[in-house]
Amino acid sequence: MGHADLQSTLATGQVEIVAAADVYQGRLDAMKEKYGQQVFTSRDYREVLARPDVDFVIVGTPDHWHQKISIDAMNAGKDVYVEKPMVQQIGEGKALIEAQQRTKRILQVGSQRVSSVVYAKAGELVRAGSIGKFNMIEAWWDRNSALGAWQYSIPHDATPDHIDWDRFLGSAPKRPFEAMRLFRWRNYRDYGTGVTGDLFVHLFSGMHAITGAVGPTRIYATGGLRYWKDGRDVPDIMVGLFDYPETKNHPAFNLILRVNFVDGSGGSHTFRFIGDEGVLTVNPGDVTLARQPKETEPGHTIGTFAEATQEKFLAEYRKQYPPRRVTADAMRPKQMERYPQPPGYSDHRHHHEIFVNAVRTRTPVVEDAMFGFRAAGPALLCNQSYFDKKIINWDPVKMEIVG
Repeated sequence: MGHADLQSTLATGQVEIVAAADVYQGRLDAMKEKYGQQVFTSRDYREVLARPDVDFVIVGTPDHWHQKISIDAMNAGKDVYVEKPMVQQIGEGKALIEAQQRTKRILQVGSQRVSSVVYAKAGELVRAGSIGKFNMIEAWWDRNSALGAWQYSIPHDATPDHIDWDRFLGSAPKRPFEAMRLFRWRNYRDYGTGVTGDLFVHLFSGMHAITGAVGPTRIYATGGLRYWKDGRDVPDIMVGLFDYPETKNHPAFNLILRVNFVDGSGGSHTFRFIGDEGVLTVNPGDVTLARQPKETEPGHTIGTFAEATQEKFLAEYRKQYPPRRVTADAMRPKQMERYPQPPGYSDHRHHHEIFVNAVRTRTPVVEDAMFGFRAAGPALLCNQSYFDKKIINWDPVKMEIVG
């Protein structure tokens, strides 16, 4: 992902790459091949942070390195673009928030849909009451392919001679060299955060951007390892249920999230905001709005009543809901609206444009450390709920486990 982030950053036309760090020598060689021999490379990220010509860094590492490198970078006077989830462990979040506030550096988390014009449009429609009062949100992100399930390629030169294994392990448990653990690190709890940190956090980020929500108060997750039994220790199917309380920004609602890596049904990712006057569907490239006016006449179920009771009920009912004459002119299609994103638009590139502009102008970004942890926190707690088999109570304002 670090390479994809670099491509989007360079596409702004305002950035030059001067240095790169990686524990695998092959990637360092590739950086020089792609961007020139003048690019400084090292297996030690601290040598990059020590360079005075580095203004900001992209932290595109395994999750267990996100917090430390980000804090070290800000302490070194660098701005930071850090991939999601912002932290690997729930206890790491507040220290990263404190570091950003103390150093006053720009930090932006890499959930690009926070900057998406599609999600901005969805937020406008929700705030305008287009679907009335929404009461439930459901979202899913299915990736039913080998690469979608993190079966990343392992190079032939993945040997101890070409990899700084101890540096990769970092704070993770010490163990003998195993190339698969480096190149398919998302499969292991020691280095990654499973489906929740890879994909649930995107869904939390996007939904929080649309609604203004800061997080749920109750979290429960279940699932299992059903298909990709390749040595991984995280599930390939997960479902999360969340209670969001009423705030000044939104009504109380329930959130349902799903990720499926089990092969066979294709891949997609979508949001559905369900209100009492319609449904808003947010896809990667568009927003669709299906309006459904509130039912004004409730109907009745009086067929099993005695005839006299039916007559009395119906007389009172028709006083409140007079019969309406049905005509062809009264037939109307349901109102459906579609808002596609502009041709050629990339939310990933847009996210990096916002970050680079913030670095230049010192303008605060939306997806800072506080926003990032309010998305990462519930995602990480899904793992805790799943592995501990229990409901987690969470204070989304204080960002603390309750009880």
